[in-house]
Amino acid sequence: MRYCIKCLNPDTRPQVHFNEEGICRACVWEEEKKDIDWHNRELLLKIIATQARVEAHKRGVYDAVLGVSGGKDSLFTALYAKDKLGLNCLLVSAFPDEISEIGKQNFDNLINHGFDCIRVYVDINLVKKTMKEEFLKYCHFRKANEFPLWASTFTVAKEKNIPLVIQGENAALTLGAATGMNDDGDASTIYKTNTLAGESAIQHFSYINPKYLQLFKFPDLTEWKQEGGRAIWLNYYVKEYSSYYNAQFAINNGLKVRTEPMEDLGRIHPWTCLDSDMHIVSQCHKYYKYGFGFATDEICADIRENRLTRDEGIELIKKYDGKCARRYIQKFCNFIGITEKEHWQTVSKFAKYDPWNRWKEQTEGIL
Repeated sequence: MRYCIKCLNPDTRPQVHFNEEGICRACVWEEEKKDIDWHNRELLLKIIATQARVEAHKRGVYDAVLGVSGGKDSLFTALYAKDKLGLNCLLVSAFPDEISEIGKQNFDNLINHGFDCIRVYVDINLVKKTMKEEFLKYCHFRKANEFPLWASTFTVAKEKNIPLVIQGENAALTLGAATGMNDDGDASTIYKTNTLAGESAIQHFSYINPKYLQLFKFPDLTEWKQEGGRAIWLNYYVKEYSSYYNAQFAINNGLKVRTEPMEDLGRIHPWTCLDSDMHIVSQCHKYYKYGFGFATDEICADIRENRLTRDEGIELIKKYDGKCARRYIQKFCNFIGITEKEHWQTVSKFAKYDPWNRWKEQTEGIL
């Protein structure tokens, strides 16, 4: 594995891009941010918000739609849109596989800040079936969750003729991956993210009758755009937007964070993956497939924003990356209907990397 010479972004990240100097796109973006006229970006954002309010008034609809989970980023985004931009927002939440108890509390906290919300529930048996098929076939089950998650916001915007969609973070910039999405403020190409890219839900889940995949389908936005519909990334316009800043902001506004040991979670901050425990398992799988997990993502961001040195980051990655407490593996297995042994046998088929020697520790007594 080769790592970015500034942070610790690995070259095994799908579609990652390094320049000739060995610097990843995310670090280049961090430097580019220093030369951005953020005052001008803020003015542009206010113009977009004003246009949305005027158009929404004509149509008699909400000013904007926001997809939310109740976590740190959605809490910051929702309150920024409401309090800073003066938008009358409709929130849309496509619930995950099994929302955690802390996820329920955080979702209620968000709504209690004063929002209308549509809650989208996907047939849980369909979710289990697709997650199992995806895991056994690809050792990656997130498409089963993320198709309805991302599609729901745009579906509501189109159906209710709401002129503006606000999304939080463009991963093409913050993770340094060439996702195919625009490197600008346009979020309408969100279906090109790594998780969703390549084919439609109907094509991907070809073993499911299409009539059962209504909530998985990303809508055709052509007509919506022609009528003035627009989707933006908030982090393109707002200087302070970052995972760390959003977390501090959200905690000050009622967000509850995890209390488990970080070794159990495979990460270094307690304010991530709050809505579902399955993300912890997914990141464990990512570690074995690509040689890095969620702790690497967090640490790279902290290095870029000068909260950690690269050497400090290496030590933290050695300690935490790729770890996942057995109880989360068991929960995942019970949810999709497989044994722990079947789980690790499947992971072993796809495992190419184990840079910090987690395999023995996590499979001992099971395989």
